[in-house]
Amino acid sequence: MSKASMNDTGTGTPSVAGTGDDSGSGTAAQAAADTASTASDARAVSEASDARGASEASDARAASAASEASDARDARELGDAGSTLSTAPREEREDTVIGGPTLGIVGWLRWFWRQLTSMRVALILLFLLSLGSIPGSLIPQTGIDEVKVQDFKERHETLAPIYDSLQLFHVYSSVWFSAIYILLFISLIGCIVPRTWQFVGQLRSLPPGAPKRLDRMPAYATWRTTAEPEAAREAALAILKRRRFRAHTVGDAVAAEKGYLREAGNLAFHIALIVLLVAFASGQLLKSEGGKLIVEGDGFSNTLTQYDDFKSGSLFNTDELAPFSFTLDAFTGTYERSGPQLGTPRTFKADVRYTTDPAGPEKKAVIEVNKPLDVDGSKVYLIAHGYAPVVTIKDGRGKEVFRGAVPLLPIDNNVSSTGAIKVMDGYRDKNGKKDQLGFAAFFVPTYGGKGSGQMFSRFPALDFPVLNVGAYHGSLGVDSGLPQNVYQLNTDKMKAFKDAKGDVLKKTLLPGDSLTLPDGAGSITFEKEVKEWASFQITHQPGDSWALAGAIAAIAGLAGSLFIQRRRVWVRAVRGADGVTVVEMAGLGRSESAKLPEELAELAGTLHSEAPSAPDPAEKTVEGAEK
Repeated sequence: MSKASMNDTGTGTPSVAGTGDDSGSGTAAQAAADTASTASDARAVSEASDARGASEASDARAASAASEASDARDARELGDAGSTLSTAPREEREDTVIGGPTLGIVGWLRWFWRQLTSMRVALILLFLLSLGSIPGSLIPQTGIDEVKVQDFKERHETLAPIYDSLQLFHVYSSVWFSAIYILLFISLIGCIVPRTWQFVGQLRSLPPGAPKRLDRMPAYATWRTTAEPEAAREAALAILKRRRFRAHTVGDAVAAEKGYLREAGNLAFHIALIVLLVAFASGQLLKSEGGKLIVEGDGFSNTLTQYDDFKSGSLFNTDELAPFSFTLDAFTGTYERSGPQLGTPRTFKADVRYTTDPAGPEKKAVIEVNKPLDVDGSKVYLIAHGYAPVVTIKDGRGKEVFRGAVPLLPIDNNVSSTGAIKVMDGYRDKNGKKDQLGFAAFFVPTYGGKGSGQMFSRFPALDFPVLNVGAYHGSLGVDSGLPQNVYQLNTDKMKAFKDAKGDVLKKTLLPGDSLTLPDGAGSITFEKEVKEWASFQITHQPGDSWALAGAIAAIAGLAGSLFIQRRRVWVRAVRGADGVTVVEMAGLGRSESAKLPEELAELAGTLHSEAPSAPDPAEKTVEGAEK
């Protein structure tokens, strides 16, 4: 194959591969001109294409901007439609930056107040208050039982100083707990007051008008009706009012709202928290509380000197003690006598006679566990019971120096009891010398043996009572000016009576038995009578009724805020382009709920019965063609 044929074949133009004469030269010039023209046309086409692309891009940007503007407009409409559904304070945007140097003192105060009155800080303070209450429940408190606090300090020599420095032995009156309490109180008030005024404003205002695009609402329905727009709106207004909606007509639509009790419940819950805080605070400041152990047949008068122990709030005045008195006639206790619950208490009750006027008549009452006696705002609780064996003590000359029931304190569930019998005045030995006697006493209501050296009780009832006593004489220490536990015998300045073996003189006594003291020092007799005693707690706490009311209101308000849904409904009825009325219904709730579409469907069904659907235009056309 020749080269000429290769060019011919390769270019598709036979003249390209010629001999180089004039004719070939002219053809080349023409080809160059055609090439230049083609390039110019290509550039023109490219420029036109670029222009069209730029125009299309510009149109796209314009369409995008228009879409964004429409979306923003719809969002504003939806926002307006859903506004004021809640009175919750709006949080500031996190990207808002406040310049420190330009804030100033007033600005800092405003910032601090906004933070303190925010719901987030209120929840944090409430959590800290609950957290701070835990040590008060786990660690002994001086305001409740100082003996346990002292015992804790003796057993925990390392922890006690740390707890003391952190005020953990009096948590509820500590500085840090009071600070949390007060800050929470201020936070709740600062949060509730503006929300209350906002809610009042909502109650006085009417529901907002319908947004332009109802079809963007979470619940939506529409149909064409033969009814006139005015008639459809009037029917919708009547139906919504019958359903207890607050409804009114705004332009071409009916706006309605329901569920205001949700926000009312929310506010009631927070107000109830404030009531609880005030009630607890006033109760702690104005309260009085004291204990009294009373043996059967003895009485109590509500005066400060009659209490075994007494404590009160810092604002309490002892002159405010209610004037009443009562007498313990009898205490009754019954116990399970068989089965796996042997010894379990079944009945604890105290029969008393009380009066609120010394010159007035006495009234009878029964005090049981968790069933206190209420007298003039003070409550008398039954909190404990025990036994008081009756003993008689005679001196060396046979003179009776003591006779009475001696209350002893139980140390186990079977009411094994311990205590002290003291003779402070009137005792003289056989030589006529004044002295004091003391007996360490141990009592069991139902003797069960000696066990590992000490007798024990096998049942809490008085089936087989036994009293064991150990005798001492000397100074009881009651004249030292130092407080002393009446149920304990301090033998530091006393000498023990000795038996034949040189040990402390002790004897186990049955009812009617006696222990004769050596050297004619006298005797002690366990009489054939054992009385029972009851311990009462008399409290006066004026904030209890307010605290109860606050707790009930808090529960009711919380239930309302959780189970009531606030929602809005709009009904628009307008005449369409073809002259047929178009009805649109939409609903918007405070929160997403399946009940809103169901309620809207029910409303739509009710309205549809009064504004029925119009025939479809397509159906009319088909019917005309068939004719």
